[in-house]
Parts: sequence; C-alpha cells; structure tokens
Amino acid sequence: MSWSFKLLTVSGTVLRVHFTFFLLMIWIAAVNWNQGGPVAALNGVILVVLVFACVVLHEFGHVFAARRYGIKTPDITLLPIGGLARLERMPERPLHELIVAAAGPAVNVVIAALLIILLGTRFQPSDISLIETIGGSLAGQLLAVNIMLVVFNLIPAFPMDGGRMFRAVLSTRLDRPTATRVAARTGQFFAVVFGIVGLMGNPFLLLIAVFLFFAAEAETNFETRRSIARRYRARDAMITHFDAVAPDTTADDIAKALLLTTQQEFPVVTGTEKLLGFVTRRRLIETIQAEKGDATAMDFMESDFASVSEDSPFERAFTEISKSRMRLVAITAADGRFIGYINSENVAELMMLDHARSP
Repeated sequence: MSWSFKLLTVSGTVLRVHFTFFLLMIWIAAVNWNQGGPVAALNGVILVVLVFACVVLHEFGHVFAARRYGIKTPDITLLPIGGLARLERMPERPLHELIVAAAGPAVNVVIAALLIILLGTRFQPSDISLIETIGGSLAGQLLAVNIMLVVFNLIPAFPMDGGRMFRAVLSTRLDRPTATRVAARTGQFFAVVFGIVGLMGNPFLLLIAVFLFFAAEAETNFETRRSIARRYRARDAMITHFDAVAPDTTADDIAKALLLTTQQEFPVVTGTEKLLGFVTRRRLIETIQAEKGDATAMDFMESDFASVSEDSPFERAFTEISKSRMRLVAITAADGRFIGYINSENVAELMMLDHARSP
C-alpha cells in the first residue's frame, strides 16, 4: 500500500505502518494534552500503541489460520481505522473461510481473558471512552477495547470478519458469487448505519463506513469476475499479436515502438523465443527521464513475472494478474515456449464480452 513503510517482518509477513497512523498519534496526544497536560498525552499515546498491538495480534490470527490452508499473507498495514491483512487469496471452502475469519476475533478473546485472569482486570463500560477522554485504568481500557473489537468484528458487515463469516455460512447453501452479493449488500446496509451514527460526531466510524461500503462493492465485483474466469482457459484471452524486443534493444528504440503501437508493455525475448522479462511503460519512462536512452532492455526490464500454460484455467491467470505488480501474466505453450500474455485490460475486455453474450 502506498504512503506506508516497512516496520518489521514476522514469519514472512511484512508489517507496514501507514503515515496517517502517526497523524492519529499526534491528534490523540493533542486531545489528551488539552484535557490533562503532558502526562495525559503520554498515557493516551501509550494506550493507542497497546490497542494497535492488539490489532496486530488480531491480524496475525488471520495470518496463521490462513497459513494452515496454504495461503500466504504478503503484508499487514496499520491504518488509523485498524489493521489490514492482505491475504494471497481467500479460502474457497466455507469452513476454511469461517475459521480464517474467526481467528482474528478469537485472538482478542484470548487477550481479554489474559487481562482478566492474570491482572484481575474488571470490565467497566465507562472504560470504552478510551481515547477521547482521560481517566480509568489502562488495563481496564485495554480490556474494554478488546471486548469492543470482538463485538464490532462479529457484526455481519462484509468484508469485516463477521461479514466473511456470514458469507461462509451462506456459501453452504448458495453459490459463492450469490453468497458474496448477499453478504456485500448486508455489509453496505451496516455501512450506511455506521455513516449515519458517524455524522453525529464520530469521525472514525464515518471513515469505517466509507471503507466498508466501497470495499463490499469491490469484493462483489472481484468475485463476479472470478466466477466468469472459471468458464475460460488462458488461451481464450491471451494477446498473440505484439511487438517483442531483443535483450539489447535500447530504451530510445523501445520508446519509438511505444508511439507506433498501442502496447503498454513489451516482452523481452531471445532468438530462441525464451522470455526474459517485460519492459513496462512505467519503467521505460523512468529510464528516459534518467537520460539513459542508450540503456538496453536487459538493464531495466522487469523479470519478476508469473507464467501459466495456455491450457490452464483462466481463473489461474486471473489470480496471478491480481497478484502481479505489472498486472500481467505470461502464457506458454506445452513445450514451454512463450506464445503470448494476458494483461489487466484483456481481463476487463473478456469480462465485458462475456457480459454482452449473456442473455
């Protein structure tokens, strides 16, 4: 995610912090300073740090549950509204999705139990006013936050944890696209409710409402596209008419080809039709801006690409494109020769054509 930086890596998952998180810290410090001076400001910041530590543990609950089913999590990003774990993919089986979604709130239940058992902390509803006011014990406020996180995340507001659990249950009776649409519409209903409440004086709830509404729509569109992709093979959408470049082609020569064609990317291919990488428009422009027009394709091509066989299900190609930084996947023949590629524009065009053919 842009505007975020790497904090650390845990078991292959990068923990990132969005810069707006520090704006939240400054705001909390300012509010508490105004109410009770520097000590209150420090306590407020410490509480927020502890809360977000609980959020990180919550997200790693999802990470380790997903890993049980062979699903990787490239990174977790801390935002002012919470944490966002980017799973490589969601589990297909309803039970697996239910377990992965429930793992996060389960971590908060464990934290709350430890606070009660080890520290003898008691839950006071007044402790929920953890950030905007001062007073109350730190442990009590932290307990209240974890209880609140459990309750809030169990609301069936897709794509929150409760919404994903709701979809998993629906998927036992409905096909996945239909279950996703029902869960998404339910999530958008809750987003509207959150938005109305947020307009009454809770800006964070308003932010969550906006995120939920559009995230639910995006998830629905993604699931619809993936269901369409299951009906095709990779060869049905691959680009076969393209200009390839040799490894020693200069940036200036590729720039001329960029103007003469509609291509956004140029495969770098050897004389034996072996694909070495892709020169993307972005990398080409960066090279020209750096006044390196004589640089060869080998110097600035992107070589971290995925490839699938032409006979592979198109869904696999679609999944690889969604993970790719270049938003494309190479297609190979049965003998391993590079014969074409699929980019995100082709995916969109296939989806539009499928929709046009549908009765």
